[in-house]
Amino acid sequence: MQIPEVKIIKQNNPINYEIREKEVRLISSEGEQMGLVSSKEALRIAEEQNLDLVMIAPTAKPPVCKIMDYHKFIYEQQKKEKEAKKNQKVITLKEIRFSPKIEEHDISIKASKAREFLEDGDKVKVTVRFRGREAAYKENGYKILDNFATKLEDVGQIEKPAKMEGRNMIMILTPKK
Repeated sequence: MQIPEVKIIKQNNPINYEIREKEVRLISSEGEQMGLVSSKEALRIAEEQNLDLVMIAPTAKPPVCKIMDYHKFIYEQQKKEKEAKKNQKVITLKEIRFSPKIEEHDISIKASKAREFLEDGDKVKVTVRFRGREAAYKENGYKILDNFATKLEDVGQIEKPAKMEGRNMIMILTPKK
């Protein structure tokens, strides 16, 4: 026999007997201010209405508690979080790599690919990889990245200018708003 999984919902809000404060500022289930009340009295009022006493602002002096249906409150919060997550735009970071010996035509091809990424709303990380003695000619890397950025200045802007990180020179482009 398999035991069904029970999802226990526990948020940061203390409820009912978990509230240890002597006095709380009470808000009724309709949203009316009921003033300063002892936590025992607030709990009694909540139990009379078959609702929960939930601490919604524990850092306030005195803490603010509201009489509500806790499970309904949790459900509404989860619904809001899900809606917020749905409306988020995920920005991904695409990478394009060069060597310092890249030809002009190859830069143009990679620039057209980067243009697609920027138009889709993605960031582009442009990397020039130096191998062996190539690292002595860093100015070539700066020229390549500047050339690349000028080809894309109508759709992208430089978020992080060209900078050496180890044996790589890195620049990050973001889409223009």
